[in-house]
This record gives sequence, C-alpha cells and structure tokens, in this order.
Amino acid sequence: MLDKMLVKDCIKLNLNAKSKIEVIDELVDVLYNAGRLNDKDEFRKTILNREEQSSTGLEEGIAIPHGKSSSVKIPTVAFGLSKEGIDYDSLDGEPSKLFFMIAAPADATDSHIETLSQLTSLLLDDDIREQLLKVKTEQEVLDILLKEDNVGEELVPPKDENNDYQVLAVTACPTGIAHTYMAAEALNKKAKEMGIKIKVETNGSTGVKNHLTDEEIKNAKGIIIAADKNVEMARFNGKHVEIVGVKEGIKRPQELIQKALDQTAPVYSNKETKTSSGTSERKGFYKHLMSGVSNMLPFVVGGGILIAISFIFGIKASDPTDPSFSPIAKLLMDIGGGNAFFLMVPVLAGFIGMSIADRPGFAPAMVGGLISANNGGGFLGGLVGGFLGGYVILFLKKVFAKLPEKLEGIKPVLLYPLFGILITGVLMYTVVISPVAAVNGGITNFLNSLGTGNLILLGAIIGGMMAIDMGGPINKAAFTFGIAAIAAGNYYPHAAVMAGGMTPPLGIALATTFFKNKFSKEEREAGLTNYIMGASFITEGAIPFAAADPIRVIPSCVIGSALAGGLSMAFKCQLPAPHGGLFVLPIITNPMMYLLSVAIGAFVTCILIGITKPAKNI
Repeated sequence: MLDKMLVKDCIKLNLNAKSKIEVIDELVDVLYNAGRLNDKDEFRKTILNREEQSSTGLEEGIAIPHGKSSSVKIPTVAFGLSKEGIDYDSLDGEPSKLFFMIAAPADATDSHIETLSQLTSLLLDDDIREQLLKVKTEQEVLDILLKEDNVGEELVPPKDENNDYQVLAVTACPTGIAHTYMAAEALNKKAKEMGIKIKVETNGSTGVKNHLTDEEIKNAKGIIIAADKNVEMARFNGKHVEIVGVKEGIKRPQELIQKALDQTAPVYSNKETKTSSGTSERKGFYKHLMSGVSNMLPFVVGGGILIAISFIFGIKASDPTDPSFSPIAKLLMDIGGGNAFFLMVPVLAGFIGMSIADRPGFAPAMVGGLISANNGGGFLGGLVGGFLGGYVILFLKKVFAKLPEKLEGIKPVLLYPLFGILITGVLMYTVVISPVAAVNGGITNFLNSLGTGNLILLGAIIGGMMAIDMGGPINKAAFTFGIAAIAAGNYYPHAAVMAGGMTPPLGIALATTFFKNKFSKEEREAGLTNYIMGASFITEGAIPFAAADPIRVIPSCVIGSALAGGLSMAFKCQLPAPHGGLFVLPIITNPMMYLLSVAIGAFVTCILIGITKPAKNI
C-alpha cells in the first residue's frame, strides 16, 4: 500500500522554503497539485492546528507534519528535502532537513494508519536518513523507502504468552498517526538491544492496539506513559509510572526503560490523573465537563455582549413593532441572542460528548443538547444530553467491535452517527425532556399559588429561582411569573426577578476579581465580561462557571439571588419593563435601594464562591 501513498508527484527534492510556515505551505501545495487534496486551505488549517499542540519537528533533522481531515482525497505522504536545513522548532533545536507531510483522510482505515506508522518508524534508522539526505532523484527516494527489507516489518513484537514483560509502555499523540508509532518503535528497538522484554500499547488514530492486560500490568516492574493526550490511567494504580510527552519516548527510550526497571518513578494513584507535562489534572466527569464549558465560553461572551449593546438603542429596539425599533439593534439581537445564544447549549453538550467518545461522540451529544434547547431543558438538560450522547457512542463501540475489519471504515461515517443520534434523541425525548417540563410546570403553578401575600418571601423564592439553571426552565418559570405580574399591573415581582437574574454574573465577576487564585486565566478573562452581562440582566453569563463547578457555584448564586430578590421586595422596588438591567434603572421605583439589593446579593455570592472554591495552581 505504501507505493500508492508515496508517489513521485509528491516528492520535492529542493524546497524553496526558509521557515516552518513556508515548509507547510509548500508541501500542502505539492499535495494539492498532485490531486491528493480536495481543499488545501482546510488541510493547511489541520496541519497548523496539530503544530499548535506541539511541534512535529523531531531530532536528527526530521520533521513529520501530519493530520487527518475530510479535505484529504487520497491518503498520501509528501516528501520534501532541504539540504541547508530549516528551523522547524525541532526537539533538539537543530535545523530540519527531511520533511514528511502525512495526509490521512478523516475516515482512515487501520491499514492506512498501519502503513503510515511503519513508514515513520523507518526514520529512526540512521542509515535510511543518511541515504535520504544524499538522494538526487525522486526515484531514489522511492527505492529507499519502498525497499522490501524496510517496509512490512511488524510494528510491535508478537505477544509473550507468559505475560512476563518486565516493562510496559503506552504511547499516544493527539492525532495518533506519526509520533504514537515512532515512540513505540523506539522503545521496542531499544528494549531489544538491552535484552529487556517490553510490550507497548499504541493509542492511535484507529483505536487502542496491543492493549495491556491486568495480568501484564500486575507482573511488570514499571510503566512508561509517553503521551500527549489522555490515556486510560486508573489501571496503573499502585505501580511505578513514568509519565512523559510522546517525543520523550522517541528521544530517550533507554533512560525511560532503565527508570522503569529501577522503579524510580512515582507510584501512581488513581485519585488524580497526570498529563505528560507532569501537572495534575482532574479526570472523568470534570474533564468532560470542562471540555464542554471551555468551548461554550466564546458563544456566551460574544453573544451576551452583542445583546447588551443592542439594549443601548432601547430595551425593545430590536422589536420591529415597537416605536423605538432600530435595525442595528435587531441585527445585534439576531446575531447574539438568536444565534450565538441558541448554539450555546448544543455546543456545551457536543464537546462533552466528544471528550467522552472522541469525534464520534460529538454529533449525538450535540443533537441531545439541541433537543434540550428547543424543548425547555436549558443548560441542565444540555449537560444530560452531552453525557448521554458520549456514553451512547462508547456503548456502540463495544457493540460494533465484533464487526469484520473491512467494515471499520463505515463505523465513524455511518454506524456511529446513525445509531448514536437515534438512540440519544429517543432517550432525550422519552426520558429526559418530560421530567424537566414537569418540573417547569410544577414550579410555575407553585409561584401562582403564592400570590403576593408575603412579598419578601415571594421575592426571595423567585430571585433564587433565577439562579438555579440560569436560562433553563426554572429560570423561565420565574421570569414568566414576573411578566404575568406586570400584565396584571403588579410591578413588584419582576423587580425581584431581574435582581435575582443580575446577581449571578455580577457575583461571579466580583469573585474572579477578588479571588483570582480560585480561577484559571481563561475564567478570569471571561469573568470581566460578566460585569457587562450582569449589568444587562443576562444571567447566562454565569453558565460556564456554574457548569464547571455546579456544587459550589450554583448554591452560592442561588443564595445571593434570593437575598437580592427579597431585599428588592422589602424596599418596595417596582419594575414595569420586562428586561434591561441597569438600562431601565430610571424607571425603577426606589432605584438606589434597588442597586443596593443587587450589590448585596452579588457580594454575598462573591464571598461564598471565594470561601468554598479551592485554589487553583496558576
């Protein structure tokens, strides 16, 4: 198969490039001109995204930029030679001279990836590299790399039936194409030279191969994890585990093997997961949650601020039937509220699902989030949809694992999306949405039964409800009750509703300002925008923080919002407008006491978050 992936048309012996970006552009052009790509701009983005994760410049003058993309028409390896050398951010700091750009289709099969992995493993051979540096024709490149003695060797040694491996290893890189297999090959070769029995599990593009068994783990002296992405770690609890980046597996295999034999690595505890850089990181539920939250943030921030700007033209300026109508306000509201905010919950769910089940989990989870958004489930329903979609795909992977290998290619493009979306959608409609709708209806009825007999209690309840799901069914029930009260000529409840809705984002903004050590840099930057969203009565600004740490943030927000709503009632504040935040302050009765109510609620939320949230290592 390699003879079809490495062809003369994709070999360039005298690169014109003088920089890393120019190398990438030149080799992408080579692939495109040879008819191997559908969209060179899209593939270029794929390559650059991979480089952002870590440079693919290795030692010994080799660089292997690579990526998987739907823009790849034919799986191909492009070869480029620069005898002068180019700075490619290589592992040893030396110029790179041999460039292999691997273009794999999004649905690359096992055979494609295995062939590419064998090719990348060849580059560890000193003789082959020396020969490639001296080539004068494209045919010489093919003769060297397609030599029968070179291609076709097993990537990993056959399994030892006695399960008595002295050292075990796991290799993994973000795309699972090149570095994963080069690290495995480097460890295998060095272990053979040292006379050590080793087994290397590869977490590659098409899944886990050479999986380590419980018996093998139990008997091994030490474990090596050479990975730049998450791998299954709980199984190594109580073993000596050396955790490094995947490049370290290529660069210093002998040192890593010796450390494993000497058992000098720390004993691993499954109470936490460590990344290849050696920093602690939560795993499981929290990791999946943060994947959704971090990708949702831009929609919340961008959409929220656009909505706030639209209010400058008038609270109802986006409504064509209102006298204050402004086309600019409508445009801003359509973009921010009608589209960015609409995508917020589906994106949250989609990336949760992707974190759980990789790319196949994205579509079912996103559909689950969309079903929640369209049927009153709010962000809490979106959370359920995200986890549901991800774990449905994990279930399907087990179900389809027994299918013939020749059907491997249709799993990600047909079987996973079809059955994943179907099962997730059915469960969302038949199991998830109805209980959420029932809760919403029950809360609305409860509010209506309260009436206005005890204003302070009512204010505290509806204010607190605004912070429970921040735009979801409970929030909407309180908001609807406030609007109904306005229609009936009672302006007290909606003042409490708005106070309760403004408090969470303002309280979180204050917390990110006064308790910086409790938040990541990304969270602190997002916290600044919450000042704007809180002042504009956009409660959704608090959602990313609530989703990331619901146990601490939601109760803190509910208490602050309940206090703000109760105080608004106690001070007899009235609000005849349905929305607006500080923009409608002039029409609120007793405005200074209203501001005081919101400020007290926000500061209480801030203090509670500051007390309860643990400090982060920043």
